Amino acid sequence: MGSLRSVNMTPASLKRLAVATAALAGALTLVITPAGANATHQAKAKDKDELIPIRVLTINDLHGNLEPPTGSSGRIADETGTIVDGVGGAAYLATYVKQFKNRDTVLVAAGDLIGASPLISAAYHDEPTVQFLDSLELATSSAGNHEFDEGFDELERIMKGKCHPVDGCSPAGKWKGSDFEFIAANVIETKKNKTALAPYYVERINGEKVAFIGLVTQTTPSIVTASGIEGLEFTEEVAAANETSRLLRQKGIKAQVVLVHEGDQVTPNQSPDACPILPGLGTRIVNGLDAEVDLIISGHSHQAYICKAPDSNGQMRYYTQGSSFGRVLTQIDFQIDKATGDIVRSSVVADNHVVRRTVTPDPATVAFIDLWRSRTAGVANRPIGSITGDLPNVASPSGEVPLGNLIADAQLEGTRTGGNAQIALMNPGGIRQGITYAGSPAGEGDGVVTYGEAFAVQPFNNLMQVVTLTGAQLKTLLEQQWVGGPNNQAFTKILQPSSNFTYTYSASGAWGSRVSNMRIDGVPVTDTQSIRVAANNFLVGGGDAFLAFRDGTDLWSGPLDIDAFAAYLGAHSPVTPPTPNHITVIP
Repeated sequence: MGSLRSVNMTPASLKRLAVATAALAGALTLVITPAGANATHQAKAKDKDELIPIRVLTINDLHGNLEPPTGSSGRIADETGTIVDGVGGAAYLATYVKQFKNRDTVLVAAGDLIGASPLISAAYHDEPTVQFLDSLELATSSAGNHEFDEGFDELERIMKGKCHPVDGCSPAGKWKGSDFEFIAANVIETKKNKTALAPYYVERINGEKVAFIGLVTQTTPSIVTASGIEGLEFTEEVAAANETSRLLRQKGIKAQVVLVHEGDQVTPNQSPDACPILPGLGTRIVNGLDAEVDLIISGHSHQAYICKAPDSNGQMRYYTQGSSFGRVLTQIDFQIDKATGDIVRSSVVADNHVVRRTVTPDPATVAFIDLWRSRTAGVANRPIGSITGDLPNVASPSGEVPLGNLIADAQLEGTRTGGNAQIALMNPGGIRQGITYAGSPAGEGDGVVTYGEAFAVQPFNNLMQVVTLTGAQLKTLLEQQWVGGPNNQAFTKILQPSSNFTYTYSASGAWGSRVSNMRIDGVPVTDTQSIRVAANNFLVGGGDAFLAFRDGTDLWSGPLDIDAFAAYLGAHSPVTPPTPNHITVIP
């Protein structure tokens, strides 16, 4: 592994190119690139000994998913655009990494490797995930917004070592720190007036230097708790990257790759090797990066795509992302001209590999996960609250489920601060089982709810998100609960409302005219008013054919759904099962 080469940059130097960056013009042209397609190769005049082969493998948004993700988090569209189940999981990802790794390879990432993680990793502050990444020989990763969830001091502890200051050492003993470092050129420690993290990392491969510039979304302050980013400034991404690129060029390093934790949304159900993106914040960054940058690897939006876009000189460069939760491994091959030290753009080929569980899982990783699963048993049995009666996962005549109403109330409370949520909606398919009043074999006692029981209800580790919908859009969303409309709903799915939101629906009404009398806190909803609606990221992305969610604006991401649920139980115990009377049914 190469050594870390870093510089400290002041806010003034980081912002120096902001004006010039803003002046960059020209529309971003995106070219669909099929998986495995060969680009035009380098100039024939070059001898093969003068062209040095490099392979970059990359992941993003792992979020501590050591165990195979379940539900919608374990699905993805394959190369034909067909949704396939059984993808992701650390043991399978390890198999893929080892399969595609050769002597020319460096493994890097684009952020959110930790944070918003399942119990097996989150219980020990993601130390297990970092240890797993070390086993894969991860060289570096850009910071993501979730790397700051527990604050900058905790991120430094993860990198440098020492046991957790509150919870102490994990069962594995004293934490030694990671073998890699998170990088970010646009995160400033305000008191020290310098970059909080190394802005870049340089890897020497086959004698050639490749620089990786780290960036995290500038929106981090709006999606991370204030305590997590205290004392930090998140500057504009393009200016920071271009300043870093200039410094690298001064050092004679011309092969430059940006790892940016920001990306774009896509048209659903497309091949991960296609470019069906809907230009957004990721596109803006790609469009503004200096022509010296040869390749952009993105994250944050949890999408899979392989695109090409022209730089300011009109030369094409790749722009990629590899989904989330270890479901995709991105492979990028290229050559460096030994005479110039720069990447030969025409030699670059990129491919997104869907991590299927049909391969043999890596035995060492399987054993590692089994060990940590046993170590989290104590956390799973930890009491988090109490209830006065059963919370069954059984629908009432209106389609409401008492447990669903409770979860929606928890999600509303967990997203009011920061997301300014006004109502919450929960998908019924995300409620995997009920919670019984009687105690379990773990011996916690009657009425006591353990973390493991709550986790079994919501095992998908979805992020809570909030979007703004108009009253008319909210009505359209509710109409999409029934079959017969243009959203191709397969069967009726009644969304579970928070207790402050009520409405009426007609059991025999025609599609599009079923819903009426929507009220928030007893006040009628108008077509034109703006409403902040909380839901998990599965729904916000249009899951279960609730396509109206995709019309939402001002997206905000918050805690995991399970964390919101656990916090609510802890704050309101003993909880009485709610009465499912928020939806009125008329003939």
